[in-house]
Amino acid sequence: MSSVIVNLPKSLHEEISQLAEREGISVSQFIAAAAAEKLAELTTEEYLRARAARASREKFEDALARLSDGKPEKRDRL
Repeated sequence: MSSVIVNLPKSLHEEISQLAEREGISVSQFIAAAAAEKLAELTTEEYLRARAARASREKFEDALARLSDGKPEKRDRL
């Protein structure tokens, strides 16, 4: 683990403290989880952009052509 000093407005620190207590975790755990969520959000966007850049209409249409024209199975119906 590493340590980081973060300066927060008092009101934000108080809200985080209350939420962390309600969740039964420390303020450090709360902030680490919030940072992990933000990191996941940002890296997911980058991942999807990279995947989209590799996509092609031809591959998409080829995949669609291999699908059955039949009705969906009962469990897949709306």
